[in-house]
Amino acid sequence: MLNHNTPSLALLFSQLGLANSPAAIELYVRTHQLPSHISLHDAPFWNKSQRALLISHLVQDDDWAIWVDELNQQLHMDAYKAQTA
Repeated sequence: MLNHNTPSLALLFSQLGLANSPAAIELYVRTHQLPSHISLHDAPFWNKSQRALLISHLVQDDDWAIWVDELNQQLHMDAYKAQTA
């Protein structure tokens, strides 16, 4: 049987209280790009509980940490492109 609680980017978005369809995730990532000097958990668009959730997964280095890292990479995509240009 498929475990519906297996960590994924969509479920991380759900945990953060955000729309988690592929289109919603793509739109969020496109419209929330961060400069390279701002850490994911310091982004101004997170509320206190969202920030705590992200930090908790990273500190615990649990199964969700890989998805937090993925989100971090996606939200810094423009910054990475600018550094390599």
